[in-house]
Amino acid sequence: MFSRWTNSHHDQENDPHQAELKVKELKDAIGPRSGHSLQFCTDACFRRYLEARNWNLEKSKKMLEETLKWRSTFKPEEIRWNEVAIEGETGKIYRANFHDRNGRSVLILRPGMQNTTSMDNQMRHLVYLLENAILNLPEGQEQMSWLIDFTGWSITNNVPIKSARETINILQNHYPERLAIAFLYNPPRIFEAFWKIVKYFLDAKTFQKVKFVYPKNKDSVELMRTYFDEQNLPKEFGGKALLNYDHEEFSKMMTQDDVKSAALWGSDIKLQQAGNGYSGAEVAPEPVCLAPAAS
Repeated sequence: MFSRWTNSHHDQENDPHQAELKVKELKDAIGPRSGHSLQFCTDACFRRYLEARNWNLEKSKKMLEETLKWRSTFKPEEIRWNEVAIEGETGKIYRANFHDRNGRSVLILRPGMQNTTSMDNQMRHLVYLLENAILNLPEGQEQMSWLIDFTGWSITNNVPIKSARETINILQNHYPERLAIAFLYNPPRIFEAFWKIVKYFLDAKTFQKVKFVYPKNKDSVELMRTYFDEQNLPKEFGGKALLNYDHEEFSKMMTQDDVKSAALWGSDIKLQQAGNGYSGAEVAPEPVCLAPAAS
């Protein structure tokens, strides 16, 4: 049935007609949907799952079906800020008040600020913020950027391997092609041992998006500057802005976004017209990968 799709991955990307046919085939393979899963399954969504599996129809279908099953039990669109606010008290993960140069939402992750022990609730908090980053994307942009700050990170308060693995699984399996880039800024030497294990959980596509930045490594700093204006970047990331997480202010913003999210998911708004980042986008090509420091 799928044998005629012998084109290379690049043919799919570069030939809109071929890509459109492929999207239609995936849509047909997934079959009729209703409710939130119908709303989730836009053409842009089908494209992301095809892209994540190099336009292999069977693999894309399997991946999307697993996400739909996960979403039906996890219900990410129904999580509200007051359920996860305790996780955000130290600002260990939050959406920045600036975008990158391509208009992407930015999540700031500060693993050294971990303040809770329940992995389940930590993952609900993470998923809430992934959904929130998507909700706040400008029209025509589907991806977000991550900035990871290691201030205060040590072997005693580090993210357990289990949590790191679950974070990666959720991002890779259920939010494919949502991450444009993740900058790990100046991780301590001790992080290298942790990274040696964690990198095996990353698929090739995600691995290419992880960049290590060291203030003394000019190339890594330059790469980061192609994504971010240093006026916006907090000084913790080598920029000029002050990083000031105000939990009360952030909570107000999230409560307002909860109203937006409820309206979006609870009504018949067509996602592709809603301008919330679920619509199609042209994404800049991936920059050359920077390897982590040799250990």
